[in-house]
Amino acid sequence: MNRFSEYRIMWVLVFFDLPTETKKEKKAYSDFRKKLINDGFTMFQFSIYLRHCPSKENADVHIKRVKNALPPLGNVGILCITDKQFGRMELFQGREEKPISTPYQQLELF
Repeated sequence: MNRFSEYRIMWVLVFFDLPTETKKEKKAYSDFRKKLINDGFTMFQFSIYLRHCPSKENADVHIKRVKNALPPLGNVGILCITDKQFGRMELFQGREEKPISTPYQQLELF
């Protein structure tokens, strides 16, 4: 099996809706967001972060880190999809279709 197959490469998406009414809630939101960024996640849209992973096993490691960083309040969703599925996403800015820009750089070794 090809090590870099579009069916083996994974994307982890984290969706969240966290309360920010109090100072404590704002800090929990900020801490959660910083932990995502420090683990290599990139903002896709407000409250949606994603991370490219070379395999399901690697994605599982990052999913576990997200679970360990969950704030005490709010809603968080974690979705793991293949690179093939990610590539089929359609994005629009207004009514204009927008190309998908991947927030990672593929390294090629010779």
